Amino acid sequence: MNEQLQKHDPFASVRLPEYRNLMLGRFTFIMGLRMMGTLVGWWIYELTNLPLAIGIIGLSEVIPAVSLALYAGHVIDISEKRKLLLTGVSLYFVCALLLFSLSTSYTKQHLSNHHIAYCIYAVIFCTGVIRSFTGPVFGTVIASIVPRNILQNATTWSQGTWLSASVTGHAVGGILIGSVGINKTLLIIAVLVAIGFFFMSKLKPKPPVQESGEKRTWDSVKEGIRFVLKTKEILGALTLDLFAVLFGGAVAMIPVFAKDILKVGAEGFGWLNAASDIGSIIIIINLTLFPLHSKQGRKLFFAVAGFGLCIITFALSKSFWLSFFALLLSGALDGISVVVRGTILQLNTPDSMRGRVMSVNSMFINSSNELGQFESGVAAKLMGVIPSVVFGGTMTLLVVITTWFKAPALRKMEY
Repeated sequence: MNEQLQKHDPFASVRLPEYRNLMLGRFTFIMGLRMMGTLVGWWIYELTNLPLAIGIIGLSEVIPAVSLALYAGHVIDISEKRKLLLTGVSLYFVCALLLFSLSTSYTKQHLSNHHIAYCIYAVIFCTGVIRSFTGPVFGTVIASIVPRNILQNATTWSQGTWLSASVTGHAVGGILIGSVGINKTLLIIAVLVAIGFFFMSKLKPKPPVQESGEKRTWDSVKEGIRFVLKTKEILGALTLDLFAVLFGGAVAMIPVFAKDILKVGAEGFGWLNAASDIGSIIIIINLTLFPLHSKQGRKLFFAVAGFGLCIITFALSKSFWLSFFALLLSGALDGISVVVRGTILQLNTPDSMRGRVMSVNSMFINSSNELGQFESGVAAKLMGVIPSVVFGGTMTLLVVITTWFKAPALRKMEY
C-alpha cells in the first residue's frame, strides 16, 4: 500500500535526501555548462563571423564523445560511480578555467581571433572526452538511489532539473555576456561548476553491481549493444530522437538569427536560446503532477512531429515574439519526448548494464545534438540559414512518418 501511495506521490523521489543533493548538484553544474555552451556559440561567431564556425563547435565535441561512448559505458559499469562523477565535474572546472584564460586581454594581445577560435575548439574537444564518461553516470546514479517503483517520478524530476538549469543557464549566460562580458561570465561558470561538485560530493559511494564472472572489455561492450538492438522500444525511441534532432535542431543557428535576422543582440540571443527550455520546463512540471498513463508511444510520435512544425515556423518568422513562441512550443513537445524516452530506458534496463545502455543513449544524444549542430552549419553554408532550418524541420517530419511504419512496437508501447 505504501509503495502504491509513493508511486502516485509527485514528490516521492525528492523526499530522499541523497536524491535532493544529486539534483542540487546537477542543477548548478548543468547551469554552468549551458552558460558555457551559450557563451562559446556567441564567442566563436564574434571571432569568425562564420555560421560554419558554430557548426564546428558541435563537431569538436561529438567526435570524442561518440568515439569513447561504448568504452565509457563499460568503465562506468565496473567503476565506483561517485568517484567517476566527481572526477568528471573536476575536469569540467579545469576546462572552464582554460576558456577563461583564452578570454583575457593578454591572450587577445598575443593571439589572433582565428588562433583563439582554434584553442576554443581544442578545449571543447576535451569536454567531449569528459562528457562521454560523465553524462551517462547521472542515469546510473539515479537508479542506485531511487527505488524502482518511483523511477518514473525520479526520471521526470531529473529531466525537469536539467531543463530548469538549462533555461537558467541560457538566459543568464546571454544577459551576462551583454552586461559583464565573456571574461567575467567564464569566472561565474567556474564557480557554478565548483558548487555542483560540492553538492555531489555528499553522495554515498556507488560500487559496481556484481556480475557472475569477469568479461573482457570488448565482450562487455558488445553485450550492451546487443541489449539495445534487441529491445525494440529502446532502439526505436533512440533512433527517432537521433534523426529528429539531427535534422530539426535549430538551436545551433540561433546566434545568426539573433544577430543578423531578428537583430535582438546578446540578451535576445539568450532568451531565444532559453525559449525551448522554458517550454520543456512547463511540460515537465505538468508531467510530474499529471504523468502520462496510456499510449505513451503514440504521443511520442505526435510530439516529435509537432517539434518539426515548430522548427519550420521559427525558420520563416521575422518577428522576435513569433520566433520565441515557436521555440517555446518546440521545447514543450521535446520535453514529452525526453520524459518518455528516459522512462523507457530506466524501466527496461537491468542494473548491471545501466552504464553501457546509458552510454549508448548518450552516444545517440551526442550524435543528434552535436552532429546536428555541425549539419546545421554545413547546411547553412550550402543553402543559406533560413532554407537550411526549413529543410531540417521538413526532414524531421519525414523521419516521424518513416519511423511510424518501421517501428510498430514503439508506436504501440505503453508503461
